[in-house]
Amino acid sequence: MNKVLAAMAFSLTVALAAAPAGAQRSAGQPIDRVVAVVNQDAITARELEGRVAIAEKQLREQGRPPIPQDALMRQVLEQMILARAQSQYAKEVGVKPSEADVDRAVADVAQQNGISVQQLREQLAQQGVALATFREQIAGEIINLRLREREAVSKVTISEAEVDAQVSKRGGVASTEYEIAQILLRLPADPDARALQDKTALAEQIAKRASSGADFADLAREYSEAPEALKGGSLGWRTSDRLPELFVNAVAKLQAGQVGPVVRSPAGLHVLKLVDRRSEAPQASNVNRTRVRHILLTATSPAAEDEARRRLIEFKRTIQSGAGSFESIARQFSADGSAPKGGNLGWVFPGETVPDFERAMRDLPVGGMSDPVKTPFGMHLIEVLERRAAETSPEQIRAAARQALREQKADEAFEQWLREIRDRAYVEYRLEQP
Repeated sequence: MNKVLAAMAFSLTVALAAAPAGAQRSAGQPIDRVVAVVNQDAITARELEGRVAIAEKQLREQGRPPIPQDALMRQVLEQMILARAQSQYAKEVGVKPSEADVDRAVADVAQQNGISVQQLREQLAQQGVALATFREQIAGEIINLRLREREAVSKVTISEAEVDAQVSKRGGVASTEYEIAQILLRLPADPDARALQDKTALAEQIAKRASSGADFADLAREYSEAPEALKGGSLGWRTSDRLPELFVNAVAKLQAGQVGPVVRSPAGLHVLKLVDRRSEAPQASNVNRTRVRHILLTATSPAAEDEARRRLIEFKRTIQSGAGSFESIARQFSADGSAPKGGNLGWVFPGETVPDFERAMRDLPVGGMSDPVKTPFGMHLIEVLERRAAETSPEQIRAAARQALREQKADEAFEQWLREIRDRAYVEYRLEQP
């Protein structure tokens, strides 16, 4: 079982557990009222209240002002509807983790947090989180990953001509990275004229507010229907070949901090902000390859990120004092597939890791150990073991280009598939009903 997946589920559960008890079951409020029906499956007020409590806690941790309750509730409900439709499809096609899969994930969660499975159960009980709910969240993450592999990754095809174009585009040219934030307003596959007009007017109004100085992150939390909405819409740092071409073209002429015109994709309408851009020097044919190891702790919220940073600092002190070895700590706590190897990633060429990891690794001397480094995967403690000069072979250059194209296409294909699943679902809203 993927330990990253297990840690993500655990972080989500901790967020729910830490939310005020009243947010999950408010006195005098109905807890079993149906607020939406997805095909023949009901979403209850109690389920919605629990998810809203998670979102509210994330906002508080980020120091953000609260979103109006009705807007936040609608946004969270839409996310739940999409997740429910996705889960129903998974059941239809037989994508379901076994009890053993979930058991292994629970054991991984306990191990990463330095406790036994029984202690984990006791902590969940103390926080008022049912073990069944916890296991359901883990199962949902497993289903999401398997569906992405089935419906997107496995169906992506990359032609040799596309690889040729990618290699030509990158060769000898400085690589540009973008930090983009987005607000997505979803549209059905074939929207009627009125729906398109209304959504376009709303998108343009949001873009105007953002351009006039309104906080983009707050607008994203209130309006965006994208998965990263509650994180302020940020997509993080990505090179141009790991972004939709539509996005790159939309922000190419913007200055950092500017908001572009509304653009439309198969997923819907996008309001895009160029947070920042930076360039990397082009790679020479003779480069340094690095033998490196790391310890990864996943972090899906600011609170989890702070806790991961604190633990990695403690690990570094333990290693430097000689009280423990990097290898043994990585084996016990790292949430990466390299954990059984003591965190060893082997020999790494430039371009084979995400930009923030590569930058930190490149700046370390041989034998050096980093402070905690943040990447899209979580928080890392990195140690450089050895460096050697090596020539990047044409095969490696083409392999890196092919992988970048595959990731880009898979992201777009999975987003398109999710939209189709949502469009096909029969949804009845009952949120406003007493």
